[in-house]
Amino acid sequence: MSGHNKWANIKIRKGAQDAKRGKVFSKLIREVTVATREGGADLDTNASLKVAVSRARDANIPKDTIEKAIARSSGESGGSSFERTTYEGYGPLGIAILVEVLTDNKNRAVAYVRSIFSRAGGNLGESGCVSWLFQRKGQFTISKGSRSEDELLEIVLESGAEDFKEEEDAYYIHCDPASFSRVREYLVEHGIDITSSDIVMIPNTTVEVTKEKDAEKLLRLLEALEDSDDVQKVHANWEMSDALMEQFTS
Repeated sequence: MSGHNKWANIKIRKGAQDAKRGKVFSKLIREVTVATREGGADLDTNASLKVAVSRARDANIPKDTIEKAIARSSGESGGSSFERTTYEGYGPLGIAILVEVLTDNKNRAVAYVRSIFSRAGGNLGESGCVSWLFQRKGQFTISKGSRSEDELLEIVLESGAEDFKEEEDAYYIHCDPASFSRVREYLVEHGIDITSSDIVMIPNTTVEVTKEKDAEKLLRLLEALEDSDDVQKVHANWEMSDALMEQFTS
């Protein structure tokens, strides 16, 4: 199965623990806060805020907490102390990695990201060196068992989504990023239980990881990047068997 989807589900389970410590919680609220400052508090006109709110809701952050973050930020000027940037590089086996950052100190962020790449035997590259290997898409993860596959497929087709894929652990629905909010609302209105929803980078091709030493290097690299308060998302073009992955994520 696709490595990035499997890893995303592991992060969702891990996120339930991290949220208790405040790490995932604070990252998601930071995204809501900055999106509000940049584009205003109106969810109908601020697409970035709508995605940020959807992610926060999927992580079970209380509605009241989200609304307070928006209210606190809506009266502030658009000039935020946080900057968005994306770093690109190569990990073990030449695996392409995109790192989305939201930081108040770009020097600190890039130094950390570069050191993590170096420790894993990879390297940080120039802007654009790997982004061409990915497509930006809206993605919805649906747990199996909530609806029959035929029933779910009919709803997905009517929602305006582009494709519907089944993997071992879940169903994955993809759409154009511009249609993200409309598709999500349609799915919710029709009783679909969404495990997670986000704007993601889907790889056009993948690199298969088969050796334990390479798997350990890659997964430790991804974990270390995710552990940074500055890093919001990590995307990479890899595949790995469930059995191999579970050796390092159990």
